[in-house]
Amino acid sequence: MFIGHFAVAFGAKKWAPGLSLGLLFFAAQFADLLWPNLVLLGIERVELKPGITVVTPFDFISYPYSHSLVALILWGAILAIVNRSVRKDNWLAPVVLMFAVISHWILDFVTHRPDMPLNFTGTTKVGLGMWNSLPLTLAVELSMFAVGLALYRKTTAPADRKGKFGFAILAAFLLVLYLINLFGPLPPSVQAVAWSGEAMWLLVLWAWWMDRHRVVKTQS
Repeated sequence: MFIGHFAVAFGAKKWAPGLSLGLLFFAAQFADLLWPNLVLLGIERVELKPGITVVTPFDFISYPYSHSLVALILWGAILAIVNRSVRKDNWLAPVVLMFAVISHWILDFVTHRPDMPLNFTGTTKVGLGMWNSLPLTLAVELSMFAVGLALYRKTTAPADRKGKFGFAILAAFLLVLYLINLFGPLPPSVQAVAWSGEAMWLLVLWAWWMDRHRVVKTQS
């Protein structure tokens, strides 16, 4: 899943309006922010196998430290504890952050074939295989993205033109990037995939910058 993870981040702003969208992006995409580094270091493994699913050519051989359920529960708990130690006045925000981290495993469990590890050993892998159907994948992710954007717009309002157009451009860019991933050419190598994954950090910074130009609407 790709924009489905960003949908969670956008939508989570409703329940934790005090959190930056950049931090919510970081939480929802934490697994995919960590994963490229572990691949480049040789700690986790992926191979290109066109046709392994209808949607993606990636064979995720081993990624227990970035994508297992146990790992993401631990990473989510750490992020929640750090946030709680900094923002002692808000108990809900850490919960939202932890859920956002764990939600990555839940959504990947739905989309991936049975390659999602439950623990660090990676001996038990699960997955419902939604990626075997392109129409279903598109319907689910685009619907999630639309709901996430709607919740974010309902929760925040632009403080200036940067907040107005920055949000629209970010949403459009994510959508175009998603379609390129689905229908674009195959990546040349695993290393190219990992290095391109590092660019995800730019999306976190973009979301943080854009969110600074929007204000939380007064709850009626």
